[in-house]
Amino acid sequence: MTAPKTYTETELVTALQMHDNEAFQYLYHHYKGALFTVVQQIITDKETAADVLQEAFVTAWKNISKYDAGKGRLFTWLFNVTRNCAINTTRSKAFKKQQQNDSIDNYVTYVDGKDSSTVNINQIGLRKQVHLLREDYKNVVELAYFNGYTHEEIAKELNIPVGTVKTRLRNALIELRKQFV
Repeated sequence: MTAPKTYTETELVTALQMHDNEAFQYLYHHYKGALFTVVQQIITDKETAADVLQEAFVTAWKNISKYDAGKGRLFTWLFNVTRNCAINTTRSKAFKKQQQNDSIDNYVTYVDGKDSSTVNINQIGLRKQVHLLREDYKNVVELAYFNGYTHEEIAKELNIPVGTVKTRLRNALIELRKQFV
């Protein structure tokens, strides 16, 4: 059995620019751990981060001809490609929608050991407290937190400016906080 091939950075770049599959496998094997850490600093969800890492390697493979050794090392270039892919993902509508619709179970754990999937907002009395708010506050809170609307969607639904939506939400949260103190 032969030993795996090793590359200097210059040899690796040259092989990658010739679209050598073995060089790409070497690149992936040696850089995936560090680049995955870069992605996870921006995107905490492991599945999404893995998808972004894969996208970054594909982008690097397609754009390796744009790499200029005079401007920096290969890892620095890969770091920037990966970081840009992660940032672009966080700016995408699909990612924002996923974050909006993310289950509360991903962020909250219950200390008393109850099965978190059986606890809902009505059991902790949050919806009841929201219904005690002024009508204009109640409407924006219902749409934002219980229906998952964005500020823009609420403004359109209620036919009010986006700034008013934000102000009402802020004031409603202040009022709710007073009820729970």
